[in-house]
Order: sequence, then structure tokens, then C-alpha cells
Amino acid sequence: MPRSTADKTTSSRRGEIIDFAQGVVRWFFRVLFLTFWRVRVHRLEKFPTEGPLMLLVNHQSNLDPMVLGAVSPLPINYLAKQSLFNFPPVGWFLRWNDCIPIQRESNSIGGIKETLKRLKKNELILIFPEGSRSPDGNLLPVKPGFCTLARRTKAPLLPIALDGAWQAYPRQAKFPRFGNIQVVLGDPIHFEDYDSLSDEELSTLVQESIAALFIEAQSRHKMSRVQIHR
Repeated sequence: MPRSTADKTTSSRRGEIIDFAQGVVRWFFRVLFLTFWRVRVHRLEKFPTEGPLMLLVNHQSNLDPMVLGAVSPLPINYLAKQSLFNFPPVGWFLRWNDCIPIQRESNSIGGIKETLKRLKKNELILIFPEGSRSPDGNLLPVKPGFCTLARRTKAPLLPIALDGAWQAYPRQAKFPRFGNIQVVLGDPIHFEDYDSLSDEELSTLVQESIAALFIEAQSRHKMSRVQIHR
């Protein structure tokens, strides 16, 4: 078999294995989060039926990537710190789910190229534009790092806000606790909507979109807590 054909066959099989692995993981966490954290997603109809797509979400805790993976109807590509790949079984889990390693302290050219590659293959990328987890559950300023990826791929942007993940697993906690997590989806922002905007204007637009959704997520989280304690 010619090398190019063999490479394509290997790549195809690898893709099938990864899709299967992500499907299993997604269903596992879907059951887990519905049971123990009563995750509720609102306006799921806003979710496009295909990629490319950049999910832009506020970052409350280490639960966030798993929450989004559980509620997403499509497989998601995740970005993960390079250092996490050095610790088994965390590294094994990240590789099994085909996560993209990045280095925050550098430009992480390899990670950027791989992210662009996957977006150009019409896949989904999860990005926390705040850059780090919130120390108190509230929103942090949106950083413009996602703008280059968006412009080079012309991918739609889907703003999403969640609340309750910080209460369930705050940054300083060693272990998560039970709770309820609310996820609210906004309207997709298409390339023609942001093509003429500067990076600062686009960051502001995303910040305002997530902030409006976050207010709703907070309200739904509070109502859920009241209902639980009645």
C-alpha cells in the first residue's frame, strides 16, 4: 500500500477511534452531571448543526470543559496546558480525547496551528476567552487571543455562559461538591457580523454577549437553589 494511502487509512481509523472515545466520555459525563450536578442547558436550539464553530464560554471551574462536552450535541476539541500531558492518567485521558496541548507562557505556535487545522476541517473548538478560571465565580475581562483564530477561519462564534460550576468546584477546593449548573446559549456571531470590527470591538461584543447570558444563568441558578431547598 502506498505510504500516502496508508497514512490516510491510519488517520481515518484514528479519527473513528477518537470519535468513539469522545462519544463514550460524553455520555458518561452527561449521566454524571445530570445526576450529581443537575446540569440544565437552555436554548440548545441555538447550537449549529455543523462546524466550524468556536464556543466562547466564561470559565468558573475545572468542571467547565466536561460540562460543555456533556451538553454539546457535537464532539468538541479542547485546549489543555502542555504540563498536564506529563501527569498520567491525566495525560492519557487528554490524549485519548485528542486534546490540543498549548503553552500559556509562549506563543504556542504548534497549538495554534493545530487549532486552525481543526477549525478548517469544520470541527468545534472550546475556548475560555477570559484566559483563566474566575477566583470568585464572576466574569473576568475577555482577552482578544481568539480573534486571530476567528478571522483566519471565518468561523462562527457561539457565546455561552454558565453559573453554578464555581459553587460546585471553586478554584481553591480540593474536591467538587454537589450542586446545580445552568448553561445558557446565545445567538451565533457570524463572520459577516465581526469582519469589519477591530479586535477590541470584537472582544467587547463577546464580553457583552457572555455578560447578558451570565445574568440569565445566575438567575436560573438561584431559582434552582430555591426550588431544591423548599
